[in-house]
Parts: sequence; C-alpha cells; structure tokens
Amino acid sequence: MKELKISERVENSEQSSTVGIADIAIKLRESGERVYDFSAARAFEPTPAYIIDEAVRTMRAGDTHQTMAKGTTEYRQAISAKLKRENNIDADPEKEIIATMGVKQGLTISLLALINPGDQVIVEDPCFPSYKQLISYFGGEAVPVPLRAENRFRWDKAELESHITDKTKAILLNTPQNPTGVVHTQEDLQMIASVAIKHNLYVLSDEVYERLTWKEKHQNISEIEGMKERTVTLTSLTKSFSMGGWRIGYIYASEKIVSSLYKLQQHLITSCNSFVQTAAAVAFREPPRNEVLDYWKEWEEKTKYVSDKLGSIPGIVCPMPEGAFFVWVDISELGLPSKEFVERLLKEEKVALVHGSSFGKNGEGYIRMTCSKTWDDNKEGLTRIQRFINKL
Repeated sequence: MKELKISERVENSEQSSTVGIADIAIKLRESGERVYDFSAARAFEPTPAYIIDEAVRTMRAGDTHQTMAKGTTEYRQAISAKLKRENNIDADPEKEIIATMGVKQGLTISLLALINPGDQVIVEDPCFPSYKQLISYFGGEAVPVPLRAENRFRWDKAELESHITDKTKAILLNTPQNPTGVVHTQEDLQMIASVAIKHNLYVLSDEVYERLTWKEKHQNISEIEGMKERTVTLTSLTKSFSMGGWRIGYIYASEKIVSSLYKLQQHLITSCNSFVQTAAAVAFREPPRNEVLDYWKEWEEKTKYVSDKLGSIPGIVCPMPEGAFFVWVDISELGLPSKEFVERLLKEEKVALVHGSSFGKNGEGYIRMTCSKTWDDNKEGLTRIQRFINKL
C-alpha cells in the first residue's frame, strides 16, 4: 500500500524559532516553572479599552457576519485617513487598500500574487524567519543579502545588486527592521528604489513596527518616484496597539496589485473578522489616544533601560535600536554559539531569548531580547542574564 505522506514543502520546512521558543516558555509555565520570556516580540499590555469597547458594542449589535473580501468600507476609509494623516499618502480606499489578518497573511497573498515557482526574492540577512519559509512554500527562492554591522545593518548597493539574477522578482524589506531595530532612512530607501527600478523588481515592505521609532522617522518607499506601482506595503495593529491576538492589518498597493489580492482573499479566507475591523477602524480613524502614546513612551524607556544595562556587561555590545521594542545584542566576544547561549540560558536561568542564527547566517553571534515586558520582569531577567554570563 502506498504510504501517506505530508507534502515536501512542509516536511522540508522548519518551525518558527521566535514562535517556537515562546511556545516552549508557555509549556514550562503551564508545568509550574517561573519563566521570564523575552523571546517573541509581543507587547504584554492589554489592548486599549476604547478599542475593546467598540468590538464588544458591535458584536452585541449583531455585526458578527462576513464582510467584503477587501474589508469593510468603514475600515478601509479609516486606513486611508491614517495614511493621509501620518504618512502623507493619498490612498484610494476602494482600489488601493485591502484588509488582512495581520502581516503574515498579507505577505502570504502578496507572494502568491507576485511570484511564480522558480522566482527569487531578495531578503535581508538577518531577517524575520517566516519570510524565507513563506517564499519557499510558494515555490520561490529566498536570496539572503547580508546586513553588516560595519554598515550599520544596512545594505551595500554593490552587494545588493550582485545578488540579482534574471530570476529575481522582488525585494522584501522590513522597516523598522526585525531583528536589528534599524529604521531605513530616505537615503536607504532611495538606494533600494533605484535598484528595484533599474532591474524592474517588486518591493514588499513590512512596516509592522512603523510607529515604534526612536531615532529615525519612518519613511515609506512607495512615495519615491517610480515606486508606487511596484510596492506592496504591509502593516498591522499587532505591535503599536498591543493587538497581537486580534490578527488585523492591511495592505496598501496599486489598484492592479490589490485587485489580484482581492481574488486570492475571496478563496483563501473569505474576509477578515467583521467586529475586529470595526474596532480597528476606531484605532486608525483618529490620532492615537493618550493611553496608546503612553504605551509607546514606556516601550522606548524600557528599550533604553535594557540596552544600557546589557551594554554595561563586559563582553556584550548592545546599542539602542533606532526602532521597535527589542534589542539586538552582540555576544560574539563570549565565544558561545548563539543557539547554545539561548538554550543554556533557558535551562539554567529560565530566561527565554531568541538566538541570532535563527534569523539567518549573518545573525550568528547575536541574540534578540524583547523589552516590552513589565519593569519587574525586565529587571529580574537582566539579573539572571548577568548571572549566567558571569558563570561562563
């Protein structure tokens, strides 16, 4: 009898290191262990009450049914207002915006729409681990281009172009960048845009951390001349509004691209959750309220605190990131592979971090630590990390 097999695309793929480590931490807690989890880049604060109240109100009013595949008119209009107010972008809510269940689902339909089997997609190295897996699921090939510390974790133009072949279809970038915390400047984006235009490539820009910038102002590459028709901008409320469990975001792109995404959406998920879109519209329709701004301010303060404390440990280099609420920590002087460092730290001190090699070859020698936990957890976690390093 023929053996029943799982598809090769799944059998040959790896689990997500960031989600996987967080899941291990959860299982340890369920077994009674006290674990300090700084692995997954997640906020611990509750979603702001005014957003929750709107979701409850709309559910009680009976708005619990499917919506248009592209999203409710109300939600898309709120996104359009946000793009105009905060990004100086004029986006047609009917033709250039589509609701998504977060950035990952948005990236899924974007890759399905843009790449064919055998196409290559340029990615940053290090980068968010799911990028390479998603590209491979659709028959594409992820081509990592190093982000080097000596270049402030930004691409060198010559090195970027040297990785482009006749099979290259797109460039996938992330700003603010996970895991390095780099916020791409206008100069960075101009360089990437010039390469994309010269070689006739799409650009997919993951901007999930766009509102969490500490040193550089966030810029959108689609606003550069010649880029709107070839750019897909992806973002969500997961990070900035502490709404990770709501799974809601959007894509801004040209009418041609959005019309293709619309067809995929119809077949893959039908629509995003109705009441979640209503609540998300409240978040986007107006400038962030004080309670949201307070979150952002505290995340910056915590990130600086963690950066300063880790940077004071001998053998550790930990600069303040330009954006996002995690730090990218250079542990290369300690002489311990990043994966071994993380595994031993979790076993010996019950502190969960993410090893840099999980983000790509160029991430070896680094670890990533999320800073958006409670002050008490941050302080205790740092004490345990210090103790662990002292024993090495």
